[in-house]
Amino acid sequence: MRFEALGLSEPLLKAVADQGYDEPSPIQTKGIPLVLEGEDVMAAAQTGTGKTAAFTLPILEYLSTQPKVRANHAKVLVLAPTRELAAQINESVKTYSKYLQTTSAVVFGGVKINPQMMALRKGVDILVATPGRLLDLYNQNAVKFSDIEVLILDEADRMLDMGFIHDIKRVISYLPKERQTLMFSATFSDDIRNLAKGLLKRPVEISVTPRNAAATTVEQFIYSVDKKQKPALLAYLIKKHDWKQVLVFSRTKHGANRLAKFLNGREIQASAIHGNKSQGARTRALAEFKSGECRILVATDIAARGLDIDQLPQVVNIDLPHVPEDYVHRIGRTGRAGMTGQAISLVCADEVKQLFAIERLINKEFDRKIHDSFAPVNELPPSDISRYSSRKKKPKKPKAPKDFDTSESPSQNSRRPRRTPKSATTDKPRSNSNKDKEIKSEENAPKQRKKRYFRPKKTGSYKPS
Repeated sequence: MRFEALGLSEPLLKAVADQGYDEPSPIQTKGIPLVLEGEDVMAAAQTGTGKTAAFTLPILEYLSTQPKVRANHAKVLVLAPTRELAAQINESVKTYSKYLQTTSAVVFGGVKINPQMMALRKGVDILVATPGRLLDLYNQNAVKFSDIEVLILDEADRMLDMGFIHDIKRVISYLPKERQTLMFSATFSDDIRNLAKGLLKRPVEISVTPRNAAATTVEQFIYSVDKKQKPALLAYLIKKHDWKQVLVFSRTKHGANRLAKFLNGREIQASAIHGNKSQGARTRALAEFKSGECRILVATDIAARGLDIDQLPQVVNIDLPHVPEDYVHRIGRTGRAGMTGQAISLVCADEVKQLFAIERLINKEFDRKIHDSFAPVNELPPSDISRYSSRKKKPKKPKAPKDFDTSESPSQNSRRPRRTPKSATTDKPRSNSNKDKEIKSEENAPKQRKKRYFRPKKTGSYKPS
């Protein structure tokens, strides 16, 4: 199938052809017609399969026939978890709408808010935003939601992981109830499905790949190495194989800074990108990495979603992530759009638990390598995916009947029989006379304590004679 068969107009087909795309990806083939029909959609696909174009193209097609937007209003709202992903979505919108009159804007935190307020003053057709900055603009009456017709949640699972659930619910409470809602993500957890029940109306679910699956075009293997030798081994591999563009993932911000400093000391140009960096520094480092001025980009998981780098050949995990699903998103930066790539992980003995969890998630054992000059003192134990196979759950025990039957044996009924009162077992009849009641009440009555009188203490220096 070609893009012409999806019902897109000539300006959009020309913009797609300018990017070198002839045939749509599976997620685009299934998603674009449904969005054009106005259906609510839940779409899950691997990272790098064209999810952004799957909702951008049909939305631009819809907006091309709509009247001009009012001041301080928007017609389409796209929510993204990170600044980098929001900026990338806005770039895609501008790329595909260059032959149309559609307007767009992107807003996120970390930068001054006044230029963003000025950009929204005339109104935009598509507004791409992170939840926090969007609420700031709404509270200052810089943007109004009464004209929103389409809501798009991109990387919804990541937004929940980053704690945006309350901000998302606040934004949704301000939107019109009659709207089209789209949810695109690499994976859909149970929490995401529960959230979708209250947002989407009779959604059509699309899943073109297995859940939490890695791309088949990515070669994955690990190096067994001690923790202290990881930076040296990485520098050795970069120089030996002459890697020109490598995205390295670190678990912590300080670790990313230390690794970038170490590589620069080995005459390997590297930059770090993480949450503590200013937005200007992050944008500059990413631009230098994409242009080839910087060979190595060391990033935390904040960059694991949304980074679209053409033909990125290598991704290296200097630390394994705590959450196994983050590994799939990390290596999804390479092998995009059908290209091949490599995902190398440097694993020490302390990361055995994370390693086994990732292998269990992707249902694959990694090929292991050991370099003679960096042989580990503590080797990794062998993997065995078979022991992680799903076990059949034991059936629940049936509940005991509510009514107790004295004819049943104790093994058949676990309820204890009610004890019979003493009065029922004694032979003497119970006395009901008033005299007996008075005697019993006198015997059981508590004894009254006698009042004690204390003399006050004498004060002063008086002494009796």
